[in-house]
Amino acid sequence: MGQSDLMTTTRQQSSIRRILHRLGYRKKLKRIDAFQVITILGLIVFSLFMILPVLFIINHAFKPINELFLYPPTFFAKKPTLFNIKELLLRPQVIPFSRYLFNSLITTVLTVSGVIMISAMAAYAFSKHHFPGKNVLFSIIILALMFAPEAVGIPRYLVMANLNMLNTYFVHIVPFFAAPMAVFLMKQFIDQIPGALMEAAKIDGAKEWTILFRIVIPVCMPAVATVGILAFQGAWTNVESSNLFTQVESMKTLPYYIASLLSGASNNVVGQGAAAAGGLLIFLPTLVVFLFFQRKILMTMAHSGIK
Repeated sequence: MGQSDLMTTTRQQSSIRRILHRLGYRKKLKRIDAFQVITILGLIVFSLFMILPVLFIINHAFKPINELFLYPPTFFAKKPTLFNIKELLLRPQVIPFSRYLFNSLITTVLTVSGVIMISAMAAYAFSKHHFPGKNVLFSIIILALMFAPEAVGIPRYLVMANLNMLNTYFVHIVPFFAAPMAVFLMKQFIDQIPGALMEAAKIDGAKEWTILFRIVIPVCMPAVATVGILAFQGAWTNVESSNLFTQVESMKTLPYYIASLLSGASNNVVGQGAAAAGGLLIFLPTLVVFLFFQRKILMTMAHSGIK
């Protein structure tokens, strides 16, 4: 067989493969019925509708002051400007903007780290260890899910005051360590880890801390990511601690500062632009973190028994 005949045969085989591939693709398309098409189109429309608030927040931050008070309000900024962001960052005040931002960053990082570690240790103990009062304590944790944050505001203040933690960073961090939802999610995930795996590690000489950090936490990364997102959202947007537990302005966080931009009659107009930019600054990190770990959240919900 000559070289030209070989090239012709190769082209024919490639053409046959393409035709078979197209036929198989068309067969898959034929399997989609009308109900599935309507469902997919409905989900697309619904997803576009859900994006609208995100677009509004972004556009609202770049509107000039005159567009912020238009009635009826406009969805998109007609003349986008960076003045609102400049006003937020360089606004003249006793405590600089960078101080509020630093307080929020440091407290959020410490809160997320602490919640993950404490919840992982508690969930591991409830799931793989037996001790007196185990079921009673876990029932109390589940019962704590029923209480709204407003119902425990006074007890939290009394605890912080008796521990001499008022006007410190601890008031922004310690209250979040009591996270019953985080313990519940991680316990449900750890329950599915075979006990034989941990017994084998103990036979090899592994201690409890080694099992926790080398086996439990790596296997439960979806639950860890979910707990981290919940803790991040709660700590990053927390205003309660600055309002109730802190009287020193330099210890307050960014959400409190942004909320104060609209407090008082004099700030209802002047602070609108900076507040719009601040709202975007608070919203974007939460959105980015959620989008980055959303697959982990779905995996956690699938394995935790929550339907």
